[in-house]
Amino acid sequence: MSAIKAELQKRILVLDGAMGTMLQRYHFTEEDFRGERFKDYAHPLKGNNDLLSLTQPKAIAEIHARYFEAGADIVETNTFSGTTIAMADYHMENLVYELNYESARIARETADEFTARNPEKPRFVAGAIGPTNRTASMSPDVNDPGYRAITFDELRTAYKQQVEALVDGGVDILLVETIFDTLNAKAALFAIEEMKEERGLDIPVMVSGTITDASGRTLSGQTVEAFLISISHIPLLSVGFNCALGADQLKPYLKRLGQHTDLNISAHPNAGLPNAFGEYDQTPEEMQELIREYLEDNLVNIVGGCCGTTPDHIKLIAEVAAGYKPRKLGVLAQ
Repeated sequence: MSAIKAELQKRILVLDGAMGTMLQRYHFTEEDFRGERFKDYAHPLKGNNDLLSLTQPKAIAEIHARYFEAGADIVETNTFSGTTIAMADYHMENLVYELNYESARIARETADEFTARNPEKPRFVAGAIGPTNRTASMSPDVNDPGYRAITFDELRTAYKQQVEALVDGGVDILLVETIFDTLNAKAALFAIEEMKEERGLDIPVMVSGTITDASGRTLSGQTVEAFLISISHIPLLSVGFNCALGADQLKPYLKRLGQHTDLNISAHPNAGLPNAFGEYDQTPEEMQELIREYLEDNLVNIVGGCCGTTPDHIKLIAEVAAGYKPRKLGVLAQ
């Protein structure tokens, strides 16, 4: 049994909060994104957060450390856009392996430091695999509904490069997250299974979808139940939801998920819904009370935060999670 599976039997595990929210606090300039190595690069680089693992590695390590200090058991690598597909926006496709490897290595070193300080609370690294900026199920052109901007094979190839680098860098888990199109996720899962078979590995895999609005569906139109069925052919550590919604809006969908799966369930909602300026106003105390409802209703095994959440949010989530037992597996919710 893997170490993380053993820990999940004992307690609710806490995932970290938003990397992007924390990076905004540094107010990095174009020059900071470039660093010395890319100072003469021909294209603008500001906004390429994954690149900061190469040009501002201390900041990335500091953010991981702050989340661990707040009580997180798992931190996500700084690799949300770490595919050739997403990196094409910055003309940096050739850096994908290095970006993922270095991001994983930084998180691994930080996790190992915290585990060494307190071996009773081992810390884990999840390789963050984002959805890319393309969708395989739908046309981006309303005048040509049959058109696709990406193919399944192109996604599979891109994801495979990413997961190989994350594994080489030392991640404990692969987290396919913020899934708005399940066909994209299936390409990622196919790539992971291919890599596992080729290397003889059995690395745990987490899957986290995104319910985009009050319709209760993903962007590609799937209900909670359809999403679950679409990915159930793969052996998973957990299934859950993140992003798009705050903890209160997400709760009914987690309940529905629990009625249909005996897998571990994860949730990392946003700090409420964004205000008119795209910022998140929900306080750590407000979010803690909403997460308490998850725990009282026995909905989750892994809980953390997405957009707008900080170490202050995670600290209060970790404090409240410590008082509850994890959701029992093998028993469907009523």
